[in-house]
Amino acid sequence: MQWTSSSSFTGIMKQYPRVSGFILAQKPDLVRVIGQAPVISTNIFDMVSDGKTFSIYIPSKNQFLTGSTSVEKASDTTAVQNLRPQHLMQAIFWEPISPSDVVLLEQAMDGNSSDYVLTVANSGGGNSGGREAASSNWRIARKIWFERAGLSMARIEVYGDDGQVESDIHYAQWQPFGAVEYPQKITLERPAEGYTLAITVMKLTADTTIEPSRFVLKQPPGSQLVHVGEETGSPQH
Repeated sequence: MQWTSSSSFTGIMKQYPRVSGFILAQKPDLVRVIGQAPVISTNIFDMVSDGKTFSIYIPSKNQFLTGSTSVEKASDTTAVQNLRPQHLMQAIFWEPISPSDVVLLEQAMDGNSSDYVLTVANSGGGNSGGREAASSNWRIARKIWFERAGLSMARIEVYGDDGQVESDIHYAQWQPFGAVEYPQKITLERPAEGYTLAITVMKLTADTTIEPSRFVLKQPPGSQLVHVGEETGSPQH
């Protein structure tokens, strides 16, 4: 994994060193991400979420951060603090298209690639209105790119209710991992939070049982507890 962050105030971009790691994910919303320093394999960060709340332990700062997944950008200097579990889940698990969504098909160029693009639209920020909803309530939810040559998925844009792009996710180098076909390269861009996360998949295991305890992260004794979204943290012994 490799982060690139940019400050909305200074315009300065910073690329963080590449780290090794593990991603455990279970539908619909359980995820754990562990980043480790190369060679010595010591943890740089450890994050877990149940879809509603998340916790991140950063050993180098001796900080244990916790908060709601709805909390927006927390830091202009630390990229990992701006990572939210739902961003990652959007990138690695793809939401199916609902029967009540409207889908438009077009052909487009994305760089040097010729693609089919599916524009997925729904009403009122969800599917409650169905196809009979007033036209003023419809919004673009996603755009999905498929390479015309091999029909592999190349890109997904996720839109917010205000029409802004929330996630721009690129996929490349689809390969078989056992019985599963999956992209080896995933690049997640989050414009509002000011970070890009590039993931290279080295090994993938699918459809296996994950013990519930793997999605539990307790605060280490003596670390500083920080509630993300609040200005101050308090030490926890």
